[in-house]
Amino acid sequence: MVLTAAAALTGTMLVGKTASAQKVDGLFDASNNPAPEKIAPYRARFGRTRPLVAIVGLNEGTIISDFCIPFGVMARSGVADVVSVAVTPGPVKMQPLTFQLQETAASFDKLHPEGADYIFVPAVENDNDPGLLRWIKAQAAKGSTVISICYGAMAVANTGLFDGHRATSHYSNEQMRVRRFPKVRWQKNIRYVADGKVVSSAGVSASMPTSIALVEAIAGPAKAAQVARDVGIDGWSSKHDSDAFQSDPGNADMPPRDARPDVTLAIPVQAGDDEIALALTAEAYSRTGNTMAYAVAASKAPLRLAHGLVVLPDIVAGDGTRIDRTLARLEAHEATRALDIALTDIAKTYGVKAARNVALFMEYPGPLG
Repeated sequence: MVLTAAAALTGTMLVGKTASAQKVDGLFDASNNPAPEKIAPYRARFGRTRPLVAIVGLNEGTIISDFCIPFGVMARSGVADVVSVAVTPGPVKMQPLTFQLQETAASFDKLHPEGADYIFVPAVENDNDPGLLRWIKAQAAKGSTVISICYGAMAVANTGLFDGHRATSHYSNEQMRVRRFPKVRWQKNIRYVADGKVVSSAGVSASMPTSIALVEAIAGPAKAAQVARDVGIDGWSSKHDSDAFQSDPGNADMPPRDARPDVTLAIPVQAGDDEIALALTAEAYSRTGNTMAYAVAASKAPLRLAHGLVVLPDIVAGDGTRIDRTLARLEAHEATRALDIALTDIAKTYGVKAARNVALFMEYPGPLG
């Protein structure tokens, strides 16, 4: 069975659930909550004509889809001023690619001393980085709504901002988050949770509907529906069944976690490529454990993508670097189609089990045959 990104990213489930909302092993099961979550409507501050949204990345390591999807959705929506922020000066590694962001935390604070209206916190390699945590807490103190994506919830939880609030994260960390942060009212079987000034999302694919939910909070449901159609999904409900992914054993034949990828994969990039399509492609192949992906371009010059992110190419085409496979050019009109394209190719090239494992981790019901 192959389901489309439109189904996966809006909450189509692998199996049905009948459990009522209840606390299970320190988690609240939200599967039967009577109403979907809503991010509170935007209220203008500081005389701004539209909100200021910051997406923050940790230089040493940030998860590419968690960062690029919120950036891409919010930037293409046109309903906010969107700024990419690195914790410190220098490039930001978003495995497997590298980006140069627009501002550092320090320069952003100088430009916007009153703070952002919303900040997105993606999953990062070190969820206890002092500079990142200081900036998140400082922005919250200035009135920003803090939105975590996937494992980014661990960084926000480390600030204490989730204490006493409802929150969620990736299905794989359910017991760990309960142990590490017992003051948080952790939820499962929900795509995103909006509890006042803190919002949190489930696994990788949840970043799309969470971002659309913010568009709705800022500009209303009609605009949100238009942006959703533009990126290739047909809804953004918080309804979700993470248990369906957790209960599937996935691919027992995957390489061990410390295995060295044996395929050098080239992803052709050029100015104007879509950030979301590039991120979903790079992450899907990287999650197989078989490939080491690189951005390949005509030169090493930085490339500005469709909505303002800047990618730093790894390899110059034709420079003699060993490349085992080169992907086709990114031409996904609907950004979400890139994940379907990648999973179909992964299933064909590396096997259905490899594609299944990637899909399960991304909470995406892809090639499961």
